[in-house]
Amino acid sequence: MTTRRLRTGNLLTMRAESREQIDKSHAARFPVQHEIQNLQNELNNFNERIIELENEGHRGYAMEVLKAKAIDFARQIDELRCLLVQPRPK
Repeated sequence: MTTRRLRTGNLLTMRAESREQIDKSHAARFPVQHEIQNLQNELNNFNERIIELENEGHRGYAMEVLKAKAIDFARQIDELRCLLVQPRPK
């Protein structure tokens, strides 16, 4: 007779090491998608910071630089997405 090992906790949650390993394998298999995700995260961070600073009343050159950087991230994301949808030569 075999005994079953009892598992505790949520089976859907993973250890941080497992998530990192999956992220690394995903990045190796899908480098363009991984780069898009990284840029999207950076863009989200910039946008959040811009909103925080605007709510605090900041204006001026520094804000313009942050906005220009956010636009640059968006442009890079668009360029990478265009690479994904281009038809491959036959």
